[in-house]
Amino acid sequence: MAGSNNPSKQGKARRLAAESRNLRPRVVSSGVSELPASLVEFNYNSPGSLPGTLNIPPDALPTELVLLAYGPEAMANQTLEQLDQCRALAETYPVRWIDARGLGSEDKLWQFTQVFAIPPLMLEDVVNVPHRPKIAFYDHQILLIMQMVRPKSSGTGVGSEQVSLILGKGFLVTFQEEPNWDSFEPVRDRIRRGTGSIRRLDSDYLAYALLDTIVDSFFPVLESLGETLEDLENEVIESPSRATIEKIYLMRRGLMKLRRLIWPQRNVINSLIRDSDELISPEVKIYLQDVYDHIVQVVDILENYRETASSLVDVYLSSISNRMNEVMKLLTVISSVFIPLTFIAGVYGMNFDPSKSPLNMPELEWYWGYAACLGLMALVAGLQVFLFWRRGWFRDFSHIRR
Repeated sequence: MAGSNNPSKQGKARRLAAESRNLRPRVVSSGVSELPASLVEFNYNSPGSLPGTLNIPPDALPTELVLLAYGPEAMANQTLEQLDQCRALAETYPVRWIDARGLGSEDKLWQFTQVFAIPPLMLEDVVNVPHRPKIAFYDHQILLIMQMVRPKSSGTGVGSEQVSLILGKGFLVTFQEEPNWDSFEPVRDRIRRGTGSIRRLDSDYLAYALLDTIVDSFFPVLESLGETLEDLENEVIESPSRATIEKIYLMRRGLMKLRRLIWPQRNVINSLIRDSDELISPEVKIYLQDVYDHIVQVVDILENYRETASSLVDVYLSSISNRMNEVMKLLTVISSVFIPLTFIAGVYGMNFDPSKSPLNMPELEWYWGYAACLGLMALVAGLQVFLFWRRGWFRDFSHIRR
């Protein structure tokens, strides 16, 4: 760990950053309607802000600093009030993991620029969330910005959280936007119990373990989305409605958002493997290659889901069209049966007097004339229905009743 080269500059930057917080933009309702939150989910500094300005969201949680230092023989786990308390552990434990949970305490965040010599621009990328997944190489440090996803507690939709990692020689700093979403407990448990290779290797292996956890968090989400897609497929085939097409479009929009989160992370892992010879050992690069394979698998699954969701729109339109065709076919059959009956009834509804001429509808004088007319109608209708049945026209009408 290194100290700050110029504390006065750091103090000046902090004061200027505090002044610039009052200039942060606000989302204002338009004259017609307010934009949905999903369409304005981005963060940026006011035009003309100084580099390194921390744009802390007003609802950000207070920052809690948790230290987990370990070596092959021992470990220490404690909550820090001040970050410089971890300086004394630099010589005792080979690896120090500082987990910053919450991004709401600016004073604690600025301490990282002094204790670990983190550049203000790096801290700006970490704090100003959400940020596109990226990797940046600094002097003896690597910044990794990742997005972790999980199903929302409501049971519908997917939420995302930004997780930032700063890797240095012998230390790793993580910044979690939402500590309640923490999924690193299995890694902490491995460190406490000393299982596997994590206690014997350097901080680069710890970074691999956390990245592997982040990538693996996509699989339960994709499994849940796959089940939802299967339900939509059944609904589209059996009982399509307007609500069905709305669900399909919501699914497509969610998959597009996931794609924007996942695709850049594939490039991040790939760049970490290829370009980080100083801080990543060849042994750990082999493990990172496995993480890269997993995220490629996630991308493939996601692309298949996107194609399935897009095809569901065509299936929905085809299903609706087929149902309409069957309804029209049924109505056409009914109309075809009644057309000759209407003709017969129209003929015998003409007002000709049989007494005036023997040619004027003599069957009106028959004793069985009315019964003969009804029998003729029944015979014609029955013959038509029989011919339609023989041609298979009634075969596909059963699903219309469902």
